[in-house]
Amino acid sequence: MINSTSLPVRTARSEIPTPPSHRLPLPQGQRLDQISIENAVSLRAELARHPEIRAEVVARARALAADPTYPPLAAVRAVADQVLRSPDLSEDIS
Repeated sequence: MINSTSLPVRTARSEIPTPPSHRLPLPQGQRLDQISIENAVSLRAELARHPEIRAEVVARARALAADPTYPPLAAVRAVADQVLRSPDLSEDIS
């Protein structure tokens, strides 16, 4: 029987590195609860250069939707196998 008030015996393991106890200094004036959005402007500009709807992607999707052999039967069976092997989380009572 395990006594709930007993403490586990622990020994120091030399192969596990211990994290440094000090933190790296932050750049002058920067706080931990702030984010930098310097790159957001260039990201938005790059996104604006591309159309929201890409005609070639839509054309490929239409072609795949019209193809009766897509997706391949092997892919459908592989996905079905994964679904069957996965645990039923609705039955988990932990």
